[in-house]
Amino acid sequence: MSTALHRLGRFAARHPWRVIGAWLLVTLAVVGLSSSFGKDLEDSLTAPGLDSQAAVDLLSSVDSDRAGLTAQVVVAPSDVGATFLDSPDAADAVAEVEAAFTALNDVIGVSPTSAAIDAAAASGVIAGPVSADGRVAVIQVQYPVIEELDVGNLEELKELGAELDATTPLQIEMGGELFFSFEQPETGTGEIIGLVVAMIVLLFAFGSVIAMGLPIGMALFGLALGVSAMGLVAFVVEIPTFSPVMASMIGLGVGIDYALFVLSRHRENLACGMTVVEAAGRAVATAGQAVVFAGGTVVIAILGLAVAGLPFMTAAAIGISLVVFIMVVASITLLPAFLGLVGMRVNRRADRRRDVSAPVHLSRRWQRWGSHVSRHAWPYTVGVTILLLALTAPVLALRLGFPDEGTLPESRTERRAYDLVAEGFGPGSNGPLLVAVDLAGDESVVDPLAAAIEDDPGIASVASPAVDGASDVAVITAIPSTSPQDDATFDTVTRLRSEIFPDVLGDSPARAHVGGQTANFADLGNRVADRLPYLIIAVVTLSFLLLTVVFRSVVVALKAALLNLLSIGAAYGVLVMVFQWGWGAGLIGLEGTVPIVSFVPMMMFAVLFGLSMDYEVFLLSRVREEYVRTGDNDAAVIRGLSGTARVISSAALIMVSVFSGFVLGEDPVIKMMGLGLAVAILVDASVVRMVLVPASMTLMGDANWWLPERLDRHLPHIDLDGAAEVVPQEEPELVDVEEVREPALID
Repeated sequence: MSTALHRLGRFAARHPWRVIGAWLLVTLAVVGLSSSFGKDLEDSLTAPGLDSQAAVDLLSSVDSDRAGLTAQVVVAPSDVGATFLDSPDAADAVAEVEAAFTALNDVIGVSPTSAAIDAAAASGVIAGPVSADGRVAVIQVQYPVIEELDVGNLEELKELGAELDATTPLQIEMGGELFFSFEQPETGTGEIIGLVVAMIVLLFAFGSVIAMGLPIGMALFGLALGVSAMGLVAFVVEIPTFSPVMASMIGLGVGIDYALFVLSRHRENLACGMTVVEAAGRAVATAGQAVVFAGGTVVIAILGLAVAGLPFMTAAAIGISLVVFIMVVASITLLPAFLGLVGMRVNRRADRRRDVSAPVHLSRRWQRWGSHVSRHAWPYTVGVTILLLALTAPVLALRLGFPDEGTLPESRTERRAYDLVAEGFGPGSNGPLLVAVDLAGDESVVDPLAAAIEDDPGIASVASPAVDGASDVAVITAIPSTSPQDDATFDTVTRLRSEIFPDVLGDSPARAHVGGQTANFADLGNRVADRLPYLIIAVVTLSFLLLTVVFRSVVVALKAALLNLLSIGAAYGVLVMVFQWGWGAGLIGLEGTVPIVSFVPMMMFAVLFGLSMDYEVFLLSRVREEYVRTGDNDAAVIRGLSGTARVISSAALIMVSVFSGFVLGEDPVIKMMGLGLAVAILVDASVVRMVLVPASMTLMGDANWWLPERLDRHLPHIDLDGAAEVVPQEEPELVDVEEVREPALID
């Protein structure tokens, strides 16, 4: 592979404008096609085999309107002291609002809330969609199934709501399933913050504006291509709306990291006296091969999310892995083209005049640190392990779920609608349970089932059952007494399925299923919790096998897998402390506690496995090289650390900065993913790679490199750094010192 990569790198550096032009044409074509013909992204939480999905399928099979999406319009008199019963203007405005929403495109129907207000005013009895104090009313806007809708329906709804809020004597707030399915997270702030910090880190690391700009430019090229392509990929799979933000987060991080590795090796080659073309070719053949290996590992790990059995997670994995793949290709084609274009100007002026006969020195500061850790290996190993286990301990309290609209900031209309409903009708009104009953010819079960559901202590009220005699299906809407994210609500759903339904239905052929958004979220969380161990086992096993082959050591591979688990576990623990327990939640803009989004731990594990492999391979390959050369394990650990620590620290700081920038966004899911990835990379690249790895390797001594002879004979040999393979077919091109001192551009 290194020979092919060497040729590819030389070609790109020798013909930079051809390569850059090709990238530019492809990017412009994809961006243009996506903006003109691309499909809107949407969130569909369908999942085969779930009870909540069975409810939706049952309603869909009989063309029930309730199988589609709903938008909830919450209205209240603008006068804070008024109610609908004593304010005729406000009551009349509700009818006007109903008529306006009924006229929207694709709306199937609107609930007759104005009629309920009129009836309450005439009788003095308040019920249905009007709160007990007469101040809040809810209008349900019914849409068809998600496949018949797009983001334009949501935009039309929001525009009408804002117009009516300004022209009627009503406060109008909106939320519901339509918002969840099509509201796309805001992008831009996180990327900008991450890029600014990355520029500062790169400028400090390289001391050159040009060297700083190359990884940034390459990452932006790849990001524009990858994110734009999602609109086209959406024709094949339904890419969720959160995918572009997560892809931007991960793509920027890995793109800049991969470019940093290749660029660092290119500068080393220039310092050894190679021409620009040869230095780029060698950098792609060595560091580029490591990038291909690491990036391929990230892609495979992310695609492993398909093990969850959730189509939306599989689609998100496809979108994110596409961006990572593009970043890998850009690192071995676009970056060497940039390097060929800028020539010797990639280095600082002082570096261009360096004597090529002088050896490349290791960092004295990191040598001193490595020696210090080696002398105190036991205290550091025990202390850091205890610290990581303490950070991991909160995982025992991990609760998976989905944030509802009550977790959004108060600046969002969805949050204000949620608060009005909770205030007027009780917390459970924001998460009604939809019980779909396949009667199978036995209508006698409907009334007893509704009564049993209403008698459950977790249910506040039950609407009159709706029976469709033609389809033999009944629908019972139940309002829980607790909020959608309350553990008690999930317990209620479980109790209905495991106790109430079997007791009432007994030997009847009828079957009941609990649907609705709240039940669906609970089912998704349970599915992920069940499948997460399988992903962890698969990823850890793959990690162990790959590292055993690469480093010819069972001990190193096993230790690396265990340390990866510790760093990821620490990140999980921090998420529990911040999002579930509320520790420091206000510092990141959270207004309350939030359950850990069910797919975040699984996605984090897949992504962090690949990213941790980057640093593991980069550090251990240098240690292994020194050990093979000297046979001295302790010296190899110190020299390997001192030769790689600066690049690893810079790369990790860029990753942490990029991920942390997304914590400032409004969406709690993006906050969660950003904080989790930032903490994991910070822990992995600092206390794990810089402390625990060298300390534990010092304690293990030569046993680090133990490999059974029989296994050694059967394992394939992988030269990850390209050192053993003859890279060029011709002799390497070198330049004399005088040529190195002057900038050189490649035509």
